Amino acid sequence: MSDYRSRLEELVEARGGSEDGTRLHELFDLVWRHLMDERPDAATFLGWPEGQDRLPDLSLAATGRRRVEAGAPLAALASIDRDRLSDDDRLSHDVFAHQQRLEVAAAAFPGDLLAVTQLEGPQTDLPLLLGAMPNATTGHHDDLLARLRAVPVLVDQTVELLEEGRRLGVTPPRVTLRDVPTQVTAHLVDDPGESPLLGPFRALPPSVPATDATELRREAEAVVAAEVVPAFARLHAHLVDTYLPAARETTALADLPDGRDWYDERVRHFTTTELGAEEVHELGVAEVARIGAEMDRVRASTGYRGPASGFAEHLRSDPRFFFESADAVLSAYRDIAKRIDPEVVRLFGRLPRLPFGIVAVPAEMAPSAPAAFYLEGSNELARPGRFFANTHDLGSRPSWNMESLCLHEAVPGHHFQISLAQELEDLPEFRRRGLFTAYVEGWGLYCESLGSELGLYQDPYQRFGALDAEMMRAIRLVVDTGLHALGWSRDRAIAYFAEHSVTPHHDIVVEVDRYLVLPGQALAYKVGERRLTELRALAAARLGERFDVRAFHDEVLRHGALPLDVLSAVVERWITSIEAEGAITPA
Repeated sequence: MSDYRSRLEELVEARGGSEDGTRLHELFDLVWRHLMDERPDAATFLGWPEGQDRLPDLSLAATGRRRVEAGAPLAALASIDRDRLSDDDRLSHDVFAHQQRLEVAAAAFPGDLLAVTQLEGPQTDLPLLLGAMPNATTGHHDDLLARLRAVPVLVDQTVELLEEGRRLGVTPPRVTLRDVPTQVTAHLVDDPGESPLLGPFRALPPSVPATDATELRREAEAVVAAEVVPAFARLHAHLVDTYLPAARETTALADLPDGRDWYDERVRHFTTTELGAEEVHELGVAEVARIGAEMDRVRASTGYRGPASGFAEHLRSDPRFFFESADAVLSAYRDIAKRIDPEVVRLFGRLPRLPFGIVAVPAEMAPSAPAAFYLEGSNELARPGRFFANTHDLGSRPSWNMESLCLHEAVPGHHFQISLAQELEDLPEFRRRGLFTAYVEGWGLYCESLGSELGLYQDPYQRFGALDAEMMRAIRLVVDTGLHALGWSRDRAIAYFAEHSVTPHHDIVVEVDRYLVLPGQALAYKVGERRLTELRALAAARLGERFDVRAFHDEVLRHGALPLDVLSAVVERWITSIEAEGAITPA
């Protein structure tokens, strides 16, 4: 038996020998440290400072063991009397229980075998991982080199997972893999100094002496040339010669073994609700109709004088909506963020200490990446949050959706929520750094609706762009469930998307292919945003003049990410407490 399982059993056996609250926090710490040990890559992204010199073990033996271990902490949790816990610990107990049950449900399906997609895999993940690591000290450099030397093992383990998936018929849809060989080719560099993995070595801070920097780059380039490039060459050969020809031509998750049950699990996992696929689909249809009517009203206010049927083409082709350089795109996002910054104090009592930066999506992943995404920062690793803007194919990057994207990905969206959670030092680590998708992405979409309150959307085109962004999230409810549960083809999904949105065709294809390889994930945005909007409306209605939007936002954010039902209970208790006290003071 592993040391981890033995220590879990010791916690059960200690029942009655120590306080329940003490054992609860011992359980939290044990499980968190085990997770960080198992997934040092996740540790880096989450800002956990340990394990920076290692990559995860993705061997079949290790992934199989992790699936068997899923949910093991539930026995220890059951030995703790919830009624004997403090209010804060009861909340942590409930969040932890929900998280563990989700892991048990996920472990019933072979998700580890889908090890490479156009969005995930060593070809895309490793450059982001090494780029997220600090690079200022000798210790940092040792960690970077250690991880660089570990890349060949991880790549070969990935091939092993792919081969097992091929053997069992568990692969992504072949159509979604079309760009993956090119992504891998980006690592087959003739000049090792140009490797996508060496970004941290090319951007060493001035504090590193020039001679040390030269020697460090020489050592890193030698590892790339001798070990990393050959490893990616093996992955490329396997993909082109073996994996892609055998990848499935079907597209629905339901087409895989136990696929419909697998999709239902993904829906529950990402929405943290018991909603069924058909229920989500109907919700999406209703939201598409509602948002479409509002888009029609805003379209009429833009001053566009052409035919209604030509408005989408107007948005996709008018030169005033596009930029001539990647730098201009980044500058425009930075300007939007600067306009938001002084306004947020009217809506939030607590502001994050951690700064963020706006950077371009790495070139090797940009063709298959969304328009923007966020990677969290870390006070412990002295790493700012990063809002990645996609500057690939400038003709498909219009300006009219930039305000809503900045609100969602940066401020007050993901950067506020994730950074403020990290500052909750009295909470267990799994709550400070936890990620329930419906909460996290629901918050991001909810923040798009705050644009007018923050002085944005003065231009009707930006307001239209925000509605189109919301429409995308509603379309996701229809299309994701249509693709994976209701028998829709990829072409039908693309056509439905194009019928209801002015999103450029390239982005529509990228979006639909994203839903194909991340089933259920896209449902979280709208489901989470609706719950947050409903909770704000409930609080405003019951509290009347005592409702303070700053206090509401602070309450939503001060517990870290939560399952939606738990969040609803938290806000309900907050409302009740204010009704009882008759007063409200922002944090």
